[in-house]
Amino acid sequence: MHALSPTRLGHGVRTTEDPALLEEIVARGIAFEVCPTSNVHLGVYETPAEVPLRTLVDAGATVALGADDPLLFFSRLTDQYEVARQVHGFSDGELADLARSSITASLASPSDKAVWLREVDAWLGEAPH
Repeated sequence: MHALSPTRLGHGVRTTEDPALLEEIVARGIAFEVCPTSNVHLGVYETPAEVPLRTLVDAGATVALGADDPLLFFSRLTDQYEVARQVHGFSDGELADLARSSITASLASPSDKAVWLREVDAWLGEAPH
């Protein structure tokens, strides 16, 4: 972290086991790329419920959900949002926040980010509450 000054951290879910490290990563604004399905397939956790998605979000982390390798794990990005909703109890607003975090942490152009953020806001305005 100190030598490379990353802006994103691939996976990083085990940082929840070291609160001081997690706090430092959050304070530095480093985004986590979290892929719940691959964490289970790779044996990092036994079940989707064990993936510390809620812990990361509650710690103030910027979380970008990802599907990792959809062809290998047979899981798409929408499946990760379903895990967040069904397993971790994320509301529509929290799902929208995850989407916003994914967009803002991306390396996309500012103009693309602006379009996608508006689309998230539009979805949230249309989503049943």
